[in-house]
Amino acid sequence: MSKKIAVLTGAGISTSAGIPDFRGPDGVWTKHPEQMNVYDIDAFLANKEDREYSWRWQKESPVWNAQPGTAHKALVKLEQAGMLTLLATQNFDALHEKAGNSDNVIVNLHGTIGTSHCMKCHAKYDTADIMANLDNEPDPHCHRKLPYSGNMPCNGLIKTDVVYFGEALPDGAMEKSYRLATQADELWVIGSTLEVMPAASIVPVAAQAGVPITIMNMGRTQYDRLADRLIRDDIAVALPRLVDETIAEERNSQMAS
Repeated sequence: MSKKIAVLTGAGISTSAGIPDFRGPDGVWTKHPEQMNVYDIDAFLANKEDREYSWRWQKESPVWNAQPGTAHKALVKLEQAGMLTLLATQNFDALHEKAGNSDNVIVNLHGTIGTSHCMKCHAKYDTADIMANLDNEPDPHCHRKLPYSGNMPCNGLIKTDVVYFGEALPDGAMEKSYRLATQADELWVIGSTLEVMPAASIVPVAAQAGVPITIMNMGRTQYDRLADRLIRDDIAVALPRLVDETIAEERNSQMAS
């Protein structure tokens, strides 16, 4: 039976792929606090200008155009080796999906920009299709025809599946993360400052269950004292190395047994 590794990723894994973080010293929101409104649900619901700005900002943001880096690809390798049981992420950039990790392991704690939905009839949309048509429809509404309304279009507001300020986390996301983290042989935290709750609480919950913890982050976190291993190196280099070492160790131990 392969070793089971649960992973929690934060902004640091994506900054290594060229996405500026939001809360760090040079973060988008640190420098431009007014841009937090882009992800404010009340503003989004209240008026058309805010919705149009939110959509346009998201389309032009590095989050939408980014490509997975070496660290994201390393986690695909870990899953292909049959060792990754949970990939809980605080990022909504959909880079784990783009890299090739499967929906079986990914839990998007703060939602994802990759998909969108109608807030009225809950129809699902591929965000790429909406972005492609944004010049024609800057305030996207749902075109699904409703049979019970004489086939009139639903016309509900569409928003991305990112969790906006003022919204609840996706149903069951934390519960699934707690369950798989406590059942794992190891928990790796990659590039998270562990400041944002409830996501950060996965670490003390796993520690309480006796799961050994690795924290890979350039800066200190409030849970460093719970870590069995602290790695302060560049994630783009350190994570692929850790994955390769872990897979090699596992193969050796299986051959020995």
